Amino acid sequence: MRQKVILLNGPSSSGKSTLSTALQKALEHETGEKYGIISIDDFLDMKINEGIYEDDVFEISPKLCKAAVDMASSQKNIIIDHVITSKRIFKQIIKALEFCNIYLISVTCPLQELVRREQQRKNRCLGSAAASFQYLFPQETYDLTIDTFQNSIEECTLQIIKALQNEPNAVYIVKNKIKAED
Repeated sequence: MRQKVILLNGPSSSGKSTLSTALQKALEHETGEKYGIISIDDFLDMKINEGIYEDDVFEISPKLCKAAVDMASSQKNIIIDHVITSKRIFKQIIKALEFCNIYLISVTCPLQELVRREQQRKNRCLGSAAASFQYLFPQETYDLTIDTFQNSIEECTLQIIKALQNEPNAVYIVKNKIKAED
């Protein structure tokens, strides 16, 4: 059986890390399935006075991909908390995990709320939320889009658990669009 990968993709401060932890607990409780969590934050050296650029993420992406492949290869399902801002980063992740069922989930909220959360956190370079909101890849085509401003974390986790009952197809659609463009 192919391992499941829940790829939470959204701008900085959209609630992915909080959602990852809640989702991990809810999945074990509701389905009995265990999931490991891999976060982009674990691979980046974030400083409040220094921005993170696409090249920085692309540079560490192979490490994140290796960690995910290792986890999936040990028969573990995965929740990945990521901010994918380019086609080349998307392609790296999808290629590395092509042996898994990848559910592509957009985690979003209004830009004003992202900026407010970023300011409240005080552990990110100001402007990261707006930049990642603007450059998120893909901009559309997800298995599910959840809004952490309109819905509670509990409601978001239930939406994702329900979406896991279907076969994922967003990754295949995006891959085909990329092939057509290249």
